[in-house]
Amino acid sequence: MLYAILCYHDEDFVGSWSREEDAAVMQKLAVVHGKLSEAGRLGPVARLLPTTAATTLRKDSEPAVVIDGPFAETKEQLLGFYVVDCADLDAALDVARDLAKANPGGAYEIRPIGLFMPGTAQP
Repeated sequence: MLYAILCYHDEDFVGSWSREEDAAVMQKLAVVHGKLSEAGRLGPVARLLPTTAATTLRKDSEPAVVIDGPFAETKEQLLGFYVVDCADLDAALDVARDLAKANPGGAYEIRPIGLFMPGTAQP
């Protein structure tokens, strides 16, 4: 089963890290990435640009409205995500716990993925 692990944190706090602090966190995360990759369980990983680079489509009106920036009422923002292949939710939680040890603060949301369009087959 594929699971999405969504990474939430205060982007102002993360954005305030020095290059050295960011590199130290990335180095710790690389250990977790390596372990998952060696086991063939690591899918795509993405670090999102700040919410100031976001555009939101609000579909609760007709016609839909496009807004510059995010539209979320929260202290923490979605900063990135992992796709991991895990036997069950307990295994996905173990991965999130490993990631949490490497990256202080914030939260991880774990969701099973139902593939809507798994991609195009390669010849």
